[in-house]
Amino acid sequence: MNRLDEIARRRTFAIISHPDAGKTTITEKLLLFGGAIQMAGAVKARRSDKHAASDFLAVEQQRGISVSTAVMSFDYRDRAVNLLDTPGHEDFSEDTYRVLTAVDSALMVLDNAKGVEARTQALMDVCRLRDTPVMTFSNKLDREGLDPFDLLADVEKTLKIACAPVTWPIGMGQRFAGIYDILGQRVIFYEAVKRGLKNSQVVLQGADDPRLDDMVGARLADKLREDLELLSALEPFERDAYLQGQQTPVFFGSAVNNFGVQELLDAFVEIAPPPQERATLQRTVHPDEEAFTGFVFKIQANLDKAHHDRMAFVRITSGRYERRMKLRHVRKGKDFAVNNATMFLARDRVIAEEAFPGDIIGLHNHGGLRVGDTLTEGEELKFSGIPAFAPELFRRARLLDPLKSKALLKGLEQLGEEGAAQFFRPIEGSDYILGALGSLQFDVIQSRLETEYGVRAAFEGVPLGAARWITGPSAELHTFIEQNRRRIYHDIHGNPTFIAQSEWAVNYAADQNPKLSFHKTMEI
Repeated sequence: MNRLDEIARRRTFAIISHPDAGKTTITEKLLLFGGAIQMAGAVKARRSDKHAASDFLAVEQQRGISVSTAVMSFDYRDRAVNLLDTPGHEDFSEDTYRVLTAVDSALMVLDNAKGVEARTQALMDVCRLRDTPVMTFSNKLDREGLDPFDLLADVEKTLKIACAPVTWPIGMGQRFAGIYDILGQRVIFYEAVKRGLKNSQVVLQGADDPRLDDMVGARLADKLREDLELLSALEPFERDAYLQGQQTPVFFGSAVNNFGVQELLDAFVEIAPPPQERATLQRTVHPDEEAFTGFVFKIQANLDKAHHDRMAFVRITSGRYERRMKLRHVRKGKDFAVNNATMFLARDRVIAEEAFPGDIIGLHNHGGLRVGDTLTEGEELKFSGIPAFAPELFRRARLLDPLKSKALLKGLEQLGEEGAAQFFRPIEGSDYILGALGSLQFDVIQSRLETEYGVRAAFEGVPLGAARWITGPSAELHTFIEQNRRRIYHDIHGNPTFIAQSEWAVNYAADQNPKLSFHKTMEI
């Protein structure tokens, strides 16, 4: 297969949702139907030996939440699928926002009983910034929930996107009997199965078949036919509208029971977009270009606890990766040979002999690569749009074992580089300050420091309430730093940061220094 054919068969997407909507469950079921795993992990039994395949950190397995982005690849119906399972909890939103720069589409998972929730709305706002195509899966139909028409209305009103049902539920909760495949005009009957196994399905062609009444009862059969008549008045699914981010195809099912997932996956590989072009500060990069380009969107420490490794996740945007090829680290202006790039399959990793646009490869990283770095075959490019957000909560790291000061510094630096939280060093004094968007980030770092670095540390509150990165003319910037030395810190990249007690103090400093810029967000 030639390079252009390989590009055309790639599908790279992220799964987004509010916490507890079933995102990690549907991730595993997609892997199950994709043949990547033989038995899905029991998500509700995280405290046992089985854990979700996408949750590899000890803190994730202990708490039953996803706090880091997992990358998984599998083939399905001659498509190469790259799936990124993102953290659902809002405290880890930075990781999710960066992942959304590395995908071509997204799958939005909704809890059928709750509809659109706050976290879902925030993530959809990010998708809308790039017109990212979004599919919707309404989950947990095996429980009582919203009327499906009410769910569609909620999505359209709250998220300002048109809905086009592709499957439709027949009942719900204890009366959940199956789904109707609108495009294929098939009735697919629901049957609860043992957790982790594939669902064997009975299929009936068409809703007018009289056997439908015998199988689900006349009441549900008549309700389905009435619903389908009402649906015929809605705008049908249009792939172009979906690709432009104006319409979301909607699927219904029960991920925990493996029902409705295969229909979703079948449709996804057919209609989701292949690798798309990407903007750089210099020009637009197209996936069919011959020269290799890619960018680092995530750093993850300690994927392999035995070797304390650090992995840089690279989204390939053009060209072709081949083992042992030389790449240019644009920020450093240095070339290096890539001998052991990794591709991911749940917990398993394999050495990549080749990879194409849309693929995610992992490069073993010993401190040279950072989030936002560009890799090319020589061209000086810088990909844009990878965000960092000013933290809102701050803690001081206090070491509980004085002999582990070097290990503490190493752990904070590495966890800061991967985006678990932001790490600041004062230009005066020796206190290490951690900044985060949510308090759970501090719990995760405390757990990971002890588990992965052997460091016991406590995080104490500090009288700090707002941070801004500062830029401007060198003379004015130097003067401001000298006048505010006790409030100036350097972030993990060496950028000067003004951290004050309150938003008012930050705004006052900005008003008094009009030639300087105080940034709440910045591109990495």
